[in-house]
Amino acid sequence: MRLKTLIAGTALAATTALSGFSQAAEMQFFRIGSGSAGGSYFPIAGLIANAISSPPGSRACEDGGSCGVPGLVAIAQSSNASVANATGVQTGQMESGLAIAGIVHTAYNGGGKFEGQAKYDKLRVIANLFPEEMHLVLPKGAKLNSLQDLKGKRVGIAQAGSGTQVAVLQLLSQFGLDRSNIDEAELNNTQSAEHLADGQLDAYFYVAGTPIAAIVQLDATRGMELYSFSDAERATIQQALPYYYSETIPASTYEGVDYDVKTLAGGAQWMTNADVPEELVYDITKALWNDSTRQLFESGHPKARMIKLNTALSGVTIPLHPGAEKFYREAGVLH
Repeated sequence: MRLKTLIAGTALAATTALSGFSQAAEMQFFRIGSGSAGGSYFPIAGLIANAISSPPGSRACEDGGSCGVPGLVAIAQSSNASVANATGVQTGQMESGLAIAGIVHTAYNGGGKFEGQAKYDKLRVIANLFPEEMHLVLPKGAKLNSLQDLKGKRVGIAQAGSGTQVAVLQLLSQFGLDRSNIDEAELNNTQSAEHLADGQLDAYFYVAGTPIAAIVQLDATRGMELYSFSDAERATIQQALPYYYSETIPASTYEGVDYDVKTLAGGAQWMTNADVPEELVYDITKALWNDSTRQLFESGHPKARMIKLNTALSGVTIPLHPGAEKFYREAGVLH
């Protein structure tokens, strides 16, 4: 804990030099708020930090050295994930952070759990990274003809205050469903899987990157099905939740689910503060998408392999940082 505090303190002092970043030989620190050590955000942030870093004295990229930003030392900082990172970036306590798209959208617009607070108007996006898919889990052999079949059923809607629950309640309202006509259960993913296995739930929603450990275990022990949303349902949901985009969970992602599942995903997005210099964010974005970083992602965490340039703007509903926007225009991703 002392070491973590010391690193964070050093990083805080070093960030005062960000405005002078053009002096490439000068060491600069850049924090990336992530999540707990056991989640996916922390290792992904670590890979990104490695990719964009090139401390003073490093070998040049063309000589087999780092292909990151000259002089930059990026640090993956453990945190309480999306909400904490959005707050940290807005207040300048960290230079950047990862958060699910729904939190980025609602924080910037002052909605959802941020309603009544000052809008997080300093948030800007660097990139959408990887999908966090919506799972509607059913008992083995169960089937829904449409989402309206959930009426009167016992449905897990995720834990109170979670980004998943906010999205699920908005989603259900588009199909005439709410707490008055479903028997809702506010449970986390593990609890939901256990209740479904014990026959206490008819279905449950959860949003997270595949494969989800609790669902893998449920699949292996009791079996389960995943609901495949119709194209019309996905279009309706996207109108209500513009930060979700269409995604497919491929067959055999979960061993007992041997069919493709049409669903939606809220991306894990990398955000920064509007006041971070444009040139620095341009260089960071360029480093994120170079060939060396691609190789690092391919050999790293499974979710890192899903970080692709062609989905870098998927589900992004708030402004890009000008430095990132400049890169995407030059790369032909943004017109």
